[in-house]
Amino acid sequence: MPRFKIRVEQIRELGLLLIVLIVILFFGSQVNNFFSATAFQRIADSVMIIAIVAVGQTLVVLTRNIDLSVGSTVGLTAFVVGRQLATHPDLSPLLAIGLAAGIGLTLGFVNGLIVAYGRVPAIVATLGTLAVYRGMLFQYANNSNISTNQLPEWLVTLPQQTLLSIGSVNLSVLAGLALLIVIVFQWALTFLPAGRRLYAIGSDPETARTSGIPARRLTLMAFTGCGLLAGIGGFVYLAKIGTITSVAAQGLELQTVAAVVLGGVAIFGGSGRAVGTLLGAVLVGTLEYGLIRMHISEFWKQAAEGLAILLAVASDSILLAGLRDSLLNAQRRARLDASAPGGTPSGGTAKSTVEARS
Repeated sequence: MPRFKIRVEQIRELGLLLIVLIVILFFGSQVNNFFSATAFQRIADSVMIIAIVAVGQTLVVLTRNIDLSVGSTVGLTAFVVGRQLATHPDLSPLLAIGLAAGIGLTLGFVNGLIVAYGRVPAIVATLGTLAVYRGMLFQYANNSNISTNQLPEWLVTLPQQTLLSIGSVNLSVLAGLALLIVIVFQWALTFLPAGRRLYAIGSDPETARTSGIPARRLTLMAFTGCGLLAGIGGFVYLAKIGTITSVAAQGLELQTVAAVVLGGVAIFGGSGRAVGTLLGAVLVGTLEYGLIRMHISEFWKQAAEGLAILLAVASDSILLAGLRDSLLNAQRRARLDASAPGGTPSGGTAKSTVEARS
């Protein structure tokens, strides 16, 4: 009979989907009109920004690194693009998006150079650039804000543009962009050689280097891609929020890390998928909206996100330890079968038994 192989990532994603459903049912029983189209729209608005930036974070985490500067990158990009649109309202949408992507790509490239070629630990390097990029935003803003009435009409109305309608629920163009990014990067990680090599680098960096994989160049590419998506996230943040201050997107780095690790991307690298990251973003966005509607303080919201990260990392460690023990036991049994009298009779029996169970 045909055998169906279920990968570890798929098991994590199925478990996360179950958790998302439980969380939705919980908030539905505690919050009035939680199942309304308005609530869905607000959760989707929150999820799309987290998801876009978290997909970029996924690229970095797959290589056993982390980018803590994404919140500052999003804030700086949103403010710079907003200022340019306020000063030059005739700037075309494509140029505005290109400017946002270029800013993010440049900042991500700087992070990648420091980590990959400067050999500075990623957590130290991006903690430093988090402060540097935020300082650049404070300097550029000079105690001023970008308000909605300064922005061109096409940008203000962009979040209301509908891509698809199902009953009373509308999928906006920006939410569609987030879904497209998830699909494209999931495909790239699955089928492109560079995407598969990111997994190899995260699984065993030393072996990857000795095998001829350009680990430093691919790590640079991962950080650059993360910056690019953070720049696009900055454009979406500007379109959705409208009013941008010097503290814009502060704390977004915690939400993206939470989405990544909750989505099943191993914090130790080498495992995870963009689809799982999307589910993690849905969980984070749902928790945020539900806790706001329950009038929970900002402190407890951040505490909940931190606790979720700790639980995800702990469960990931336990799962990896279990898989490692299973692999060692399988190798030990294979050696015993190979040394058994008459060749590998016990191995053949075991194989027959497994096939019979299938």
